[in-house]
Amino acid sequence: MPLSIYNSYSRTKELFKPITEGHVGMYVCGPTVSGESHLGHARPYISFDVVYRYLSHLGYKVRYVRNITDAGHFEEEGREAEDKVSKKALLEKLEPMELVQKYTNLFHWAMKQFNCIEPSIEPTATGHIVEQINMIEGIIAAGYAYEVNGSVYFDVKKYAASHDYGKLSGRVIDDLLETTRELDGQEEKRDRADFALWKAAPPEHIMRWKSPWGEGFPGWHIECSAMATKYLGARFDIHGGGMDLQFPHHESEIAQSTICNHQPPVNYWMHNNMITINGRKMGKSYNNVIKLTELFSGNHPLLTQAYHPMTIRFFILQSHYRSTLDFSNEALQASEKALKRLWDSYENLKKLDLPADQAADDQELNGRIEKLLAELESFMDDDFSPPNVIANLFA
Repeated sequence: MPLSIYNSYSRTKELFKPITEGHVGMYVCGPTVSGESHLGHARPYISFDVVYRYLSHLGYKVRYVRNITDAGHFEEEGREAEDKVSKKALLEKLEPMELVQKYTNLFHWAMKQFNCIEPSIEPTATGHIVEQINMIEGIIAAGYAYEVNGSVYFDVKKYAASHDYGKLSGRVIDDLLETTRELDGQEEKRDRADFALWKAAPPEHIMRWKSPWGEGFPGWHIECSAMATKYLGARFDIHGGGMDLQFPHHESEIAQSTICNHQPPVNYWMHNNMITINGRKMGKSYNNVIKLTELFSGNHPLLTQAYHPMTIRFFILQSHYRSTLDFSNEALQASEKALKRLWDSYENLKKLDLPADQAADDQELNGRIEKLLAELESFMDDDFSPPNVIANLFA
């Protein structure tokens, strides 16, 4: 059975055909390292770790790029917008890069606990300022961006007049205008829907770089366009991330890259769904965030015990990546028991004293193993479905 992937852009399952035979270019949006990762953050990295592993299992040479956002992720889109890293650095009384290193190290540690393979390349936003400036200059030259008071904005209405802006997220310009809040600094933009490619840095802003428009810092969306283009080319195979990134982040990426590179950037868009608690998305605004370190230690009011990282990984993989996953202690404890059954079965198999030559000659055993592998691969070939693999192992 050939591999098929649900493409968020077309909203259909499509047969996977890489741009270059035998090779796959995959970009996944990484963390903003302004604080500790929580359970919701873990889902995309565990989900796309499985995608990475399975593509490699199929024999593809995969270049997996996952970025680190260490600048440019705004709290708001207005003139008074604060970079998340700069804001948190002031709160913790640390230099911004000291804060970045602290939380990057913690993120890497958590990924190792989950047994996630390191990406092929892990570029940072601050390490690619030149590439971002070059891309912004290209967008301005094409007539789809404008400078005001040292800031540069993408002209969304002009782009939407000739391109399918909003197709990925299912939004239209009128809806965007209705849901865009009035913020300080919005008046300098031609339209409320326009987004920042570059922001002029106020005097007190620590993280700042020289540019053709004055000292400032890049917008959030441009970093992924610049780094994906540099390491994967103008068009690549797979772009992944959480469903909450479809708008505005991924929609903006498509617009920027399409103008700068004269073609859509991605063939297959993949988005994992959210982790919820009592049906509500896990997030700071809902005051229901459980940090990964809290899960590992059990030190959180919503937790009845500590959970091993492999239990959490198993819990996440028991649901399809496109399905919502509701957190509860009962669900994690059930995952803990199920995972123990698998480990116990594995340990019992290792204890079997079956001579190697006898096992190799056992046609019935080999036939059953080959049949099982074929069944498991058929589940994975259908849009990467570990839940069906796990259910089959318990059958």
